Amino acid sequence: MTDTGGSRFQHARSDATDHNGDHARSTHATQAGSLFGPDSQFHQFFNDPRWALAVLRATVLEAAHPQIGAALIDNSTFVAHPWRRLRNTLVSLQRMFGADDDTRRREAARLNRLHARLSGTDAQNRAYDAMDPRVRAWVVATLFESSVTMCRLSGQPLDQATMEQLYAEFRAYLAALGDQAGHLPPTLREFWQYYDHTVETELENTQALRIILYKLFDHLPAPPLLDGLPTVWAAGRALAGPVLGTITVASLPEPFRRRAGLPEVPGAQTLMHSAYMAAGLARFLPDNWIRTEDVTSLLYLSPDSDDPRAATITALRDRMKRAGALFRLVTPFPAQPGPAEGSGPPQRSAEEFFDAVLDQTGDGYLDWPDLAAMARELSSRLDLDEPEETRLYNAYAEWWRELQAALDIDGDGRISKEEYAAAVPALAGPALIRVAEVLFEVTDTDGNQFIDADEYRTLFRTGFRRTLADAGAEERYSRSAFVKDFLSFMSGRQRSSPYDPLLAEA
Repeated sequence: MTDTGGSRFQHARSDATDHNGDHARSTHATQAGSLFGPDSQFHQFFNDPRWALAVLRATVLEAAHPQIGAALIDNSTFVAHPWRRLRNTLVSLQRMFGADDDTRRREAARLNRLHARLSGTDAQNRAYDAMDPRVRAWVVATLFESSVTMCRLSGQPLDQATMEQLYAEFRAYLAALGDQAGHLPPTLREFWQYYDHTVETELENTQALRIILYKLFDHLPAPPLLDGLPTVWAAGRALAGPVLGTITVASLPEPFRRRAGLPEVPGAQTLMHSAYMAAGLARFLPDNWIRTEDVTSLLYLSPDSDDPRAATITALRDRMKRAGALFRLVTPFPAQPGPAEGSGPPQRSAEEFFDAVLDQTGDGYLDWPDLAAMARELSSRLDLDEPEETRLYNAYAEWWRELQAALDIDGDGRISKEEYAAAVPALAGPALIRVAEVLFEVTDTDGNQFIDADEYRTLFRTGFRRTLADAGAEERYSRSAFVKDFLSFMSGRQRSSPYDPLLAEA
């Protein structure tokens, strides 16, 4: 049995410590350091390059839980929009573990509203509920355990006091959500027993897990920074995708790998340890090179941004495009789809619009979870509170009822690409107009009936003058212009500089 997936993780645990000693040290750790903010152990890990591998591993372990896997398949945009989901997850964790109590309370309330909307049954008719406290505890457990494991695999195992401090922080995170901390055991010794039992008896080779390991890595769409460089991205993905999959599988607990029938690739253990150790060395780079917030914002930087780095990135993209053209001459990679060249915004076919914009979950159909995902993304972008968030969800729900009545020809409760393409030349009905109006109202935070430059950037995360052709001297976006542009994008199937990154890109 290899050290890496063993059910006991001996290097991460102290078996010589009794229950009372564990509890005493845990109490001391809680008192010795802040559970949130810049002094927390989590804050140090958040900007650690190794944590990218740890979060990926934790996501796979989450997806292996039947309830979480079913919720991901039915509701999540992780297949069609993985970069968006990653960014939102990191922003949420940063808010929850930050020093500001008000920000943490608002984010906890937002997460609870989001999770309360996610429930249903899986393919085996088993119920799932994102508000189930046992399920939420498992999500937190995977993040904690994967953080401990990343240190061990990179040759720097955590000492007992640091591990207890980190565990206390994650239990406090769960408590901040309103769940009883008791859903995670009070001591580390009990946690490892709980973790082993869950791995050995509850995890399954779910559809969500298989998609992550065998589809997502191989078909991962380019982040916004590399959009328009399909050949360069395809070449890098062809090399990195299998490596990431192999590393992730090798890092999973061995009892689960065996039971799930996950392949044991020769040399995978050596590759995995090398990857974690190399990521650990990256910690010695300058701080501004590896800060998670800076890296994720760079990935989402577009040429239309007001960010000073945009000009440099644009020049780099031009050079990479030339490199991609040369690469196509000497490699067998097939041509990859990319933005059309020419003057004016290019048109999408109905099928392309369905795939890029409407099918947010990537399951090949349009149904309520797709429109709910749009509402969720817009609410997150604008950081909406109640009742504005509910108003936006309700507007999308009314649009879904209108679409279902008009397009669901076979009455199966969802709309296929063929039904959409055959039945609808345009989508600009009353309900969609209401969506546009509500979106304008929640974006117009000062209520002056105009969207100014700051409000515009909050929603679109891009430059105001560069992407708004008719911006006036006062840099204001009127209600009528906003509604017109939104309807043009949603019904005209026309590409749009601000709306594509918002609703269509990964």
